Amino acid sequence: MSETQLQRKLGPLMLWGLGVGYVISGMYFGWNLGLEQGGTLGLGVATIFVIIMYLTFTFSYTEMACAIPKAGGAFDYTLHALGKDWAFFAGMAQNIEFIFAPPAIAFAIGAYLNLFFPSLPILGIAIGAYLVFTAINIYGVHAAAAFELFVTIIAVCGLLLFFFATGSSFSMENFTSNPLPNGWSGMFAAIPFAIWFFLAIEGVANVAEETINPQKNVLIGFGSAIATLVALCLLTFAFSIGVNGWETVVYDPETGAASDSPLPLALAHVLGADTLVFKVVSFIGLFGLVASFHGIILAAGRATFEFGRVDFGPSILGKINPRFSTPTNALIFNTLIGIIALLTGKTGEIITIACFGALSLYSISMISMIVLRKKHPEMERPFKVPFYPASPIIALVIAVIALIAVTIYNPMLALIYFAILGVAYVWFKMIRK
Repeated sequence: MSETQLQRKLGPLMLWGLGVGYVISGMYFGWNLGLEQGGTLGLGVATIFVIIMYLTFTFSYTEMACAIPKAGGAFDYTLHALGKDWAFFAGMAQNIEFIFAPPAIAFAIGAYLNLFFPSLPILGIAIGAYLVFTAINIYGVHAAAAFELFVTIIAVCGLLLFFFATGSSFSMENFTSNPLPNGWSGMFAAIPFAIWFFLAIEGVANVAEETINPQKNVLIGFGSAIATLVALCLLTFAFSIGVNGWETVVYDPETGAASDSPLPLALAHVLGADTLVFKVVSFIGLFGLVASFHGIILAAGRATFEFGRVDFGPSILGKINPRFSTPTNALIFNTLIGIIALLTGKTGEIITIACFGALSLYSISMISMIVLRKKHPEMERPFKVPFYPASPIIALVIAVIALIAVTIYNPMLALIYFAILGVAYVWFKMIRK
């Protein structure tokens, strides 16, 4: 086995599990923080535009993933379309997204487990989760994907149980109460939290190199995953807020602070915190967090591995473990960076930095797709996005507007994000010379 060659072991069901699993934690926590900024209407409008962006982006991205089934995802597509410099920025944006999303999820895992075991420190649980799930990913992609499918199915069942428990308590009056607390500016401030509903679904493309018949199965995995997630997003948004207004799923009634547990807050209002359904859904919420945490670690390892394999990063990151055929060095490196980010304790800020990476990635990817169509019309494309060129252009326009809005409302975080890109690019140019 080559030290830079991954093995093909994944089928369409595994890809669905990965696609939904990458994202499903966004249903269980994080999105509700956008209600504090935009209220029901502001976050709702932002979410509709984000859904349109993800639908058009996902199918445009699928065209490239089927044509170029490589572990680097957007990095490889941009390398073919725009050359090395733009490929570097696409790869770095992807790495930042995938490396900074897991710390926020790890902190939520710690907070969820702390509800059941108050004696366990949140930070200790989060670091322990990093070590355990990095080890699972090192062990093998098939085992990692099988575990991901298992926890994803449980997490989806948890959401279905939540919908069943809260659906009868939905009230349009509650849903529309105080809909725009900060005016329309709150809609733009809520964009990162709308993106959190779907962040990292593009990670399906990063396992294309490990997929059986990727030209067919990547499309099935991407398509079924995005359809599932749109339905779950809309129902979670409506039923959570509809039980007693958006404030119920933002502020902890005991502390008054913003909470990372919106679904348990909604259920507590409907059923009480001592009921079996409350405890079951709260516990299953942990599976949703684990699914995304574990899945993004998997995708991040492949993105960082590809960066090292082609010498855009330290070459040691581009090595395959000869025993397990997994990118062990890349996985360990990402875990170390993630733990450092975790120690800051800034969940909202970490989510926003991950969103900067995602929006940069989406923008560069859509430009790359349009250029690839013109530059390489002869390229074999087993799947072609419907409504071209409208689909990639719509995704590009929404992504650019969202990136500008997030920059305006988070200037210091934007400075940190672009500083990371700038320093990394200077290092890259020095090494390449």
